[in-house]
Amino acid sequence: MEDNKSRKAAYFTLGCKLNFAETSSIGQELKAAGIRTVLPGEIADVCVINTCSVTEVADQKCRQAIHRLVRNHPGALVVVTGCYAQLNPQQVGHIEGVHLVLGTEQKGRVAEYILDYLERMPEERCLLPLRSEVVRTADIRTFVPSCSCGDRTRYFLKVQDGCDYYCTYCTIPKARGRSRNGSVASLVEQARGVAAQGGHEIVITGVNIGDFGKTTGERFVDLLRALDAVEGIDRYRISSIEPDLLTDEVIAFCAHSRAFMPHFHIPLQCGSDEVLRLMHRHYDTALFEEKITRIRSLMPDAFIGVDVIVGSRGETEELFRQSLSFMQRMPVSQYHVFSYSERPGTMALKIPHTVSPQEKHARSQMVIALSDRLLSSFYERFVGQVRPVLIEHSRRKDRVHGFTDNYIRVEIVCMGQMPDNVILPVRLGGWNEAHDALLGTVVQYECRQENEE
Repeated sequence: MEDNKSRKAAYFTLGCKLNFAETSSIGQELKAAGIRTVLPGEIADVCVINTCSVTEVADQKCRQAIHRLVRNHPGALVVVTGCYAQLNPQQVGHIEGVHLVLGTEQKGRVAEYILDYLERMPEERCLLPLRSEVVRTADIRTFVPSCSCGDRTRYFLKVQDGCDYYCTYCTIPKARGRSRNGSVASLVEQARGVAAQGGHEIVITGVNIGDFGKTTGERFVDLLRALDAVEGIDRYRISSIEPDLLTDEVIAFCAHSRAFMPHFHIPLQCGSDEVLRLMHRHYDTALFEEKITRIRSLMPDAFIGVDVIVGSRGETEELFRQSLSFMQRMPVSQYHVFSYSERPGTMALKIPHTVSPQEKHARSQMVIALSDRLLSSFYERFVGQVRPVLIEHSRRKDRVHGFTDNYIRVEIVCMGQMPDNVILPVRLGGWNEAHDALLGTVVQYECRQENEE
């Protein structure tokens, strides 16, 4: 039997930050068992694909990724998990070269399944029978903790999983199960672990994180207060929170906390109340506007990113115009634009009015143009100011990147060597050449020259 220390694993993740955090946890468990991550050009013994199914395009990308890994790593044990595996296990299982299909309930035991398979597998992996472990959505009950960093400076801490909202366009509740979460005490312990590793910034992730507490009887604001008290963590960001769950108490706490950054990501999905009703969203435009106004009043410099879906069923030309007009009035920093994608089994398929692909594209371009103007205006407000920037790891020696407290991407040109994972005061200048970051100059700091000892 082959020793695990000689084995190598390849990982491929599609979709959200939550998936990346979960894949990282799987990798950490396999590393503890002696299985290292494959290097470029090496053939892996194990391939783990963590899938997404938020759109039809995501499904297609999952299939392409599986085929590619099977082709590039001949003879490897191929394991597929995640949302696409949960929703379409038979489809995944019919892909040649796949050995294990594991659903959401099994995601916390992926490493265990792999190690068991490696112990029992014959020399010829092609002789292995397909094994599929996918339970019904109603039976998904386990909260699988995970925290990832990878090559990035920021850590991603999973605090919640699943969703009880059942919006008409969404398959996530079927793929992820009911809302559930870890305890405040366990999550604080993970944050302390990040601090012990030298991490300075944590992004709080989940499927519907504002719903935190369903399984422990705790509140989201209680979690924020406890995390804010963890020594060594200088920055927290809330990845995404529903407007109806973004309470005034949470906003006020973030405005006056020690470590929570002036940065919010809030899904709107549509600026038309009629479309929001068809989507079965839990708020209207008046509530959304109230939340944005409150954030701006307490944190004028906050970055506010907003998700929008265009071309959904029921979105007539008139309703889209209403939505666009509402979006134009909102003092947000950026819109993240998604074209509506039909998902099998969703209630949205019963809505009669459909939007053509050409019209979806045209509407997307209008919102993207609006978003570009808003983002440019937001960035340019801060030119000349000094803001704290967390310097990220860079493979280049002549420049580094990082983000300000209010999520402005900054590029710093340096002739020497700049350390990463440090927070430095940076004076913001104009746009860089790629127009995707502001140029920055570090205040009261000198780059270490290459010839320095």
